[in-house]
Amino acid sequence: MNGRSTLNRLLLTVSGLVLLGGGLLVLAAGLDLYRRLHVAPPADWPLAVPHDVLLSRADRTRWSDQGWWWPAVIAGLVLTVVLALLWLLAQLRRHRPDSVDLGGTPTPDNVELRAGALGQAITTETRALTDVGHAQVHISGRPAHPSLRAALTLTEHGTPASVLEALCQGPVAHARDCTGVTHLPVRARLDVGSHKARRVH
Repeated sequence: MNGRSTLNRLLLTVSGLVLLGGGLLVLAAGLDLYRRLHVAPPADWPLAVPHDVLLSRADRTRWSDQGWWWPAVIAGLVLTVVLALLWLLAQLRRHRPDSVDLGGTPTPDNVELRAGALGQAITTETRALTDVGHAQVHISGRPAHPSLRAALTLTEHGTPASVLEALCQGPVAHARDCTGVTHLPVRARLDVGSHKARRVH
């Protein structure tokens, strides 16, 4: 598990626990569980009985007549939205791992294979194949279970079957050998001349 994944799960866990705890305390007050179970509510907790409110009218209007109040509220909301969007974009990018775990014998500490470097090496070798006009290969999946996504543009004389066979027996086989990853699935998108793009699994 990489550092970003660990931090992401930690933040989600903490946020979930805070929301769950707050929700349970509000629910306990709404159902009047403190009185029914003869349990003392948390110290200084504003919600103890069903008719309590989290913020009184005085609390809600305390700062509303101050010039800095509404700009501060709007800035806080904007910052929250921006952080949420950044987090969402980070999740959408996580399908590409930062590194690939090497199979076979254990590797020394602080030694890792960058997924971008591996993808570029496979791309360079794929572009050199016969009947391939252009190629781009990316690593996806998890570091321990990577997979390949290849987008190939064939020359006018290229055939999907022969190019796909050359891809699997050449660049993909070499990637398996150099990484020690025995199971390296490939999803290839082949564009043959002016015909409609074909997706091959």
